[in-house]
Amino acid sequence: MKYTEIKDKSREELEKMLKDKKMELFEMRLKLKTMQLTNPNEIRAVRKDIARIKTAINAQKNA
Repeated sequence: MKYTEIKDKSREELEKMLKDKKMELFEMRLKLKTMQLTNPNEIRAVRKDIARIKTAINAQKNA
């Protein structure tokens, strides 16, 4: 997911995406602890997606 894909979305869509990504991160961390996650680098990608979404939300607040 790139920032350019996110920046044109509405505030409600961004909030929903953020909630979904946080839930996905939680589930990945559980899988990591139970040794079910095959690629731990996926956690890093989800964390970066969360940061991008938060950046878009803050940009909308300040605009």
